[in-house]
Amino acid sequence: MAKSAIDNNQLNELLYQALETEIGGIQVYEHAIECAVNEDLRKEFDGYLEQTRHHRDVLLSVFEALGLDPEAQTPGRQVVAHMGESLVQAIQLAQDGGDPVGAELAACECVVMAETKDHMNWELIGRVAKNGAGEATDVLLRAYEEIENQEDEHLYHSKGWARELWIDSLGLAAVLPPPEEVKHVETAISAARAEQGREGMLKKGH
Repeated sequence: MAKSAIDNNQLNELLYQALETEIGGIQVYEHAIECAVNEDLRKEFDGYLEQTRHHRDVLLSVFEALGLDPEAQTPGRQVVAHMGESLVQAIQLAQDGGDPVGAELAACECVVMAETKDHMNWELIGRVAKNGAGEATDVLLRAYEEIENQEDEHLYHSKGWARELWIDSLGLAAVLPPPEEVKHVETAISAARAEQGREGMLKKGH
């Protein structure tokens, strides 16, 4: 299949948004960790915070290789920054509410929202790297191959945590840590299978 000519302006926009997403994600995790009552969740978020810092550094290396200014602003990047700030403010609002369980749930949901955007960014970067033509594709492919599995884990595991913590808060039987973490899920298919198999894990006493 012939490689496609990529719209460089739009690719740059994607990269600016991706960098801003990682910057905002660092702040989201820093605040979410403060809300983590469950010790396993705290450890998970600690690890994801360090990985997110590394993802930011990988993107800064991409910017250097492509001759992009990491400080440059675009309307889209400003929107992403606003979204990140709003998630941090939401976590702080939950903390101020005086309900540790509610704050933990809110923090987990904010992480899921941040990681949904982050995951999409890297999925799109991967599509450019695999299907585009030009010098940028090799640089992007190396970055994508390093980061992809971690981004999958961040999203699917965080969604599992949010679901199971909600189930637990409702007084129902929860699987903690969630099936996605226990089964080391890294794809959408395996995430779906893990969720479907949670009842069996409950019967076995997890």
